[in-house]
Amino acid sequence: MGTFVAIGAGIAVLTGIGAGIGIGIATGKATEAVARQPEADGKISKLLLLGCALAEATAIYGFVIALLLLVL
Repeated sequence: MGTFVAIGAGIAVLTGIGAGIGIGIATGKATEAVARQPEADGKISKLLLLGCALAEATAIYGFVIALLLLVL
């Protein structure tokens, strides 16, 4: 039973990969948008931070699930 729990926890932690890719793509697109329209910097920054927070939340959820699997 312990081996399967460890494998499940490892898979749950992999959500960090998706979050990292998503945040990287979002940052690149935001940089391009600011380069095209510098006057919209404030709006773009707000949307970028909101998107990054949501993407990071998925990674945190995966980490919490992995910890719960290992502890319980």
